[in-house]
Amino acid sequence: MDINKVQDQIDANRRSVAFDSYDITIRQLYEMICDEMIDIAPEYQRHFVWDEIRQSQLIESLFLGIPVPSLFMATNKDSTWEVIDGLQRLTTIVNYIGSDDVINRVNPNCSKLTIKGLEKLDGLNNSNYDQLPKSMQLMLQTRPIRVTVLNDRSDFNLRFDLFERLNTGGVTLHPQEIRNCVYIGEFNDFIKECAAHTSFKSVVKMTKTAERQGSYEELVLKFFGYYEKRNEFVHGVKDFLNDYMAEKTNSFRNKNELKELFNETFEMLERSLPDGIVRGNRKNVTPLVLFEAISIGVADAINENIRVSTETLTSLLDDNVLKGLTSGATNSKKRLNDRINYVKDALR
Repeated sequence: MDINKVQDQIDANRRSVAFDSYDITIRQLYEMICDEMIDIAPEYQRHFVWDEIRQSQLIESLFLGIPVPSLFMATNKDSTWEVIDGLQRLTTIVNYIGSDDVINRVNPNCSKLTIKGLEKLDGLNNSNYDQLPKSMQLMLQTRPIRVTVLNDRSDFNLRFDLFERLNTGGVTLHPQEIRNCVYIGEFNDFIKECAAHTSFKSVVKMTKTAERQGSYEELVLKFFGYYEKRNEFVHGVKDFLNDYMAEKTNSFRNKNELKELFNETFEMLERSLPDGIVRGNRKNVTPLVLFEAISIGVADAINENIRVSTETLTSLLDDNVLKGLTSGATNSKKRLNDRINYVKDALR
């Protein structure tokens, strides 16, 4: 092991980050959620996976005074807190002590919790919060939970890293799912709007799992990122997309221009490629690297007023040279530019 190299890497990657820690009661947390001082992003809510028994076990731990893992939040620009790690615990608390309207607002797929499956406090089984005596309700409401809050309001990449590393909600989040929670704003809304465009969805084929994980949105992000900034791409796709999305979140001034280009590109692709961006007999899945080459090559051609030929586009899908440029080790600036330029030059 090269100790000096490791130390240099630690020094290069360490960040000076400001955190505050609080012990906040169950009642206070619930009131902060009611007052929208704590934000659980809608994209994150659908990952609530605890069943009634797992939720009941958390309530049992709180009654017994057993320490539960800290909640982790990040401070937004308006001083509200955004949940980074703690979705399952917070939603469980709301499901148990909350009113129906608050439960529905936090997650429409949830309902009021009836305790089940407890062993130590089996007397609580088949009961709900409203059936507790006031003394037990007060006991639960005054239980504290440690909350750690990130104070850096502008470093989106740091927030992404923390979301990725700290999230322990029982599910593995795809990078685009994390972006949808972290990079909130006009550009994120624009990405989602484009991902729902009928022409785009008609030419991009993907599995239901990929669709649920935000892969449509990530392809839209790649389209704009590589179209505008591909000369800044080095090797890491995730970091490149994060940097690009952070930049556009802070300043998004060319929405109309990008929207017009996106619409024209995918409406043209829909007319020219009725089966979509697919190869050979695999008509159900769009190869991601082929998507980059075809879509951005066409966008470049449109931008340069090159007439796009349907026959040429169709032949490119199974073109042997393009196959070589879209297979193997593809994540380099040269390979990225080579495959996009190959499509644009073929259209020329």
